[in-house]
Amino acid sequence: MPESPGLELAFVTAPDVETAARIGRALVEERLAACVNVVPGITSIYRWKDAVETETEVLLLVKTLATRGADLDARVRELHPYEVPEVVRLDVVGGSLPYLDWVRSEVSS
Repeated sequence: MPESPGLELAFVTAPDVETAARIGRALVEERLAACVNVVPGITSIYRWKDAVETETEVLLLVKTLATRGADLDARVRELHPYEVPEVVRLDVVGGSLPYLDWVRSEVSS
């Protein structure tokens, strides 16, 4: 599998499909992401303010450049209704070279 230095996959959760779509569209329109997949129907179990919570959420899978990671984090915080929105970014270590090249071409560095 070809290496793909400089690409990241970010995980972001949102409370509902409308919020997720709004955030995803803004990230793509602003060229902070090449593509955002909106995956409804996940169940999140987490500790918040000394209580264990269970909520249905929507997952966004965000394809971006590592050089835009800090900007992506900041923009998600601006757009997100949560007090502490989840943004977890992982390095992409390989994949389909034409797709990875497309991601690079669509995100402003």
